[in-house]
Parts: sequence; structure tokens; C-alpha cells
Amino acid sequence: MNKISAITLALALAFSAGAMAEGISKAEYKAAKDKISAEYKNAKASCSSMSGNGGDICMAEANGTEKVGLAELAASYKPSAKAHYEVSVAKAEAAYAIAKEHCDDKAGNAKDVCVKEAKAAETTAKADAKIALKSSEATKTANEKMSDARQDAKTDKKDANFAVAKEKCDALAGSAKDACLEQAKMKYAK
Repeated sequence: MNKISAITLALALAFSAGAMAEGISKAEYKAAKDKISAEYKNAKASCSSMSGNGGDICMAEANGTEKVGLAELAASYKPSAKAHYEVSVAKAEAAYAIAKEHCDDKAGNAKDVCVKEAKAAETTAKADAKIALKSSEATKTANEKMSDARQDAKTDKKDANFAVAKEKCDALAGSAKDACLEQAKMKYAK
């Protein structure tokens, strides 16, 4: 794969991801989806005038741009870790398809090496996306567990402090003891 083409594609895909706002409306989603479809049709039409491997590369770029655009749009419409993972996978698959078409310009071992490099790059990108997804899920789970632990600790502290206050009230008698217990109950929400 031509390194300049790969870098250009990567930059174009990266900047297009930032163009969409998080949590877009249904109307914005539909309009953006129609725009992606129209751009794909235009790109496909311009590719049909090309012949040979140039036309194949053009089609791979058009298909990749559409798939990445749709994945980014879905992530903008309904943001989630899974949606962002799907964007990364779409980018990896698009880059692979384009790189593989560029490899067709080569022959013999050079072509084989080119295809293997493209596949390795795709596998690496997908693995990185999977790591990011799992990391996000682990962080979410850890945050939930921390929240539960904090709540349990708060309850334990409150119970312990109430027990201390109650014990102090036991030293009193009569209405003073009753008033002390009432204050402790109010203070510790018992």
C-alpha cells in the first residue's frame, strides 16, 4: 500500500469522526445518512469511468468511506463504547480493503508481502479497538463497584457512629436519655 495514500486515508477518516456531534437528533441523523448515501453514489459513478486496478482502488475507497461514515454516524446518533468500537473496526476494514487493492499493482513475493502487511495492519487495528472496548467496559464495571463500595462504607460508618451515639445515651436516664436517642436517630437517619 502506498504509504502516502494510507496516511491520507487515515487522516481523512480521523477528521471525519470529529465532524459529527455527539447525540445528534433523528432529523440530523437522517439528513447525514442521506448525504453519505449521495456521496457514495457520486464516488461510485466517478469510479466507473476508471479502468483496471485504479477503478478497483477507487471503489474500495468509496466503499470504505461509506462504511466508515455510516459507523461514525451511528456512533454520533447513539454514542456507546460498542458504537465507537464499530467505528474502529470499519476503519480497519476499509484501510485493509484499500491496501489490498494497492497490492494488486505488485506481483510475486512483493504482492504477497504487501497483502500480509495490510492484513497485519488490519488485525492490529482491530485488536487495539477490542482492547479499547474491553478497557471501557472494565472501567465502567470498576466505577460501578467503587460506587457500591462507597455506599456500603458510608452505611457502615453511619451505623458505627449511631452505635457510639446510642451507647453514650445509655449513660443517661429518663427523658434525657429519650431526647439523646431521638437526636442520635435524627442525626444518623435511623
